Amino acid sequence: MDSEPQDLSSEDQLRLNILMRASQVQAVRIDEGRMTLHALTDTGEARVSLHANCRADRYLHRVKEFLAGHVLGSPGGYPVYLQRWTRMGQTSDKHLDVLLLLGEPEAVVAVAHAPGLTDELARRAWWCQPTMEMARWMLEKDSVIQGRMGPVLADFLIEHLPFEASTDARMHTVRLVLHGKLTNTATTARLWRLAKTTPDYFIGFLEFMSEQLPQDQSERGDFAHAATVLTPLITSGNALAERLLSLLSANGQTWLRAASEALAKPSTSLAVYALLDAIRQYFVSTGYPLEAATLEDVFLRAESMVKNPAGQPEALTALLAAAPQFARSIQAMLVLSALASSLADPWLLRNTAVGALIRRKIAPMTQPIQDEMAALRTAGH
Repeated sequence: MDSEPQDLSSEDQLRLNILMRASQVQAVRIDEGRMTLHALTDTGEARVSLHANCRADRYLHRVKEFLAGHVLGSPGGYPVYLQRWTRMGQTSDKHLDVLLLLGEPEAVVAVAHAPGLTDELARRAWWCQPTMEMARWMLEKDSVIQGRMGPVLADFLIEHLPFEASTDARMHTVRLVLHGKLTNTATTARLWRLAKTTPDYFIGFLEFMSEQLPQDQSERGDFAHAATVLTPLITSGNALAERLLSLLSANGQTWLRAASEALAKPSTSLAVYALLDAIRQYFVSTGYPLEAATLEDVFLRAESMVKNPAGQPEALTALLAAAPQFARSIQAMLVLSALASSLADPWLLRNTAVGALIRRKIAPMTQPIQDEMAALRTAGH
């Protein structure tokens, strides 16, 4: 017959009852290795050493049952089988604060993923689980980006960037902090330098700082001539002429170099997809005059549109008429504007390769795109 006690030790039961009833507890975490319960309160942090009267795992389960009974009115605890839904952000926004009182890591994850996450709840959740994953999840919420926790989480992620094992996670980290405008000038410059050895980092710059890059390239040699030719069109509202001139500027040449380096050395398929979408996004102001279902069609249509401008969009016809000497650059611009992640599917679907192997696999796709970027970086095109 099992004579093992079924309740918390009398000492723990007393101290936990006093803690939960007498203090304004904001969050709870349990250090299972040290058998210690930590509580974040409105006056600071409290700690309760746990005195197990049975096997440690069983005792910790009882502690969590006690917490659930106190804050939920039910001893069942947090239903961890709902992990799939909580990590998809489908947790109800009601009573999110209660989930942080259960001492259950998966409940904290649910709060981080919840659409209704606030800056204050992010502060409490961060106290519970200060990990890189938690920081990334919470920085996906505008409420956190714009709150006091935004810079805190961004600084933590940047400081720990070298210790992140996943290449995709490192890339996503850079994208998040740049998207949130959570870096100062020095940090931005540091990330830009790191991108020169880890080109996936350039993707965040291409997405969120495309017009204000840390310039390290000069304007194309024929920029001044192009400005003379294209300015009248730009003044009249020709978006294609404006984008072409921007590509020939120092910022545009820096953008092209960064995109070229990222395309030359992607680490994973996710990086390739993100890069192609970032390139396409750069041309949103042009209205995307070229749409095609395959990469081959993109090149064929771009060439056809330049050689046969009749019947093409008015902005393109006017641009070709005013600047025929830039026809090759215009064609390259059309190609880049039509890029999208879906165009990479023939090479990347069901492809789990990474690093040098993935670069060899996608070379038939990337090399023609590199040629178009080179055309835009070469004066006289």
